[in-house]
Amino acid sequence: MKTVGYFDGTDPLLLTRLVALGYSTMPLANDFDEAGKPSAHLEPGDVDLIVGYLHKLTPISRKDPPSTGSGMEKSKDMKPLELLYPAKTYDIPVIVIVPAEHHKAAKEILGEAADFVELVTPDELEEKVLKHLK
Repeated sequence: MKTVGYFDGTDPLLLTRLVALGYSTMPLANDFDEAGKPSAHLEPGDVDLIVGYLHKLTPISRKDPPSTGSGMEKSKDMKPLELLYPAKTYDIPVIVIVPAEHHKAAKEILGEAADFVELVTPDELEEKVLKHLK
């Protein structure tokens, strides 16, 4: 069974359709929202595809990150490449959802990660996801 790793905000109807088609889903977290398994800690076999909106791959801008009280403060300078490094290393396809008119800006924002992610519009998302999973 193939597994789709997704960042918070990914269309829940798409995720439901995927489960109904026999795929598994796994929530992923960036280093800022802790909404699932940290994407930077993925290991081979965890997921077969990663899906998420551009804003989930961009770090927040703060001079001083808030204290978590744990003594393990979050990095404020983590770049999209660092969040997706396991995807690059383990050849996990990454789909980033961005309206067509913002693809150029998205590539600039993604920096080095733009070299291995696929930008898709919301309208073509399901088609592209299923293409990667088959």
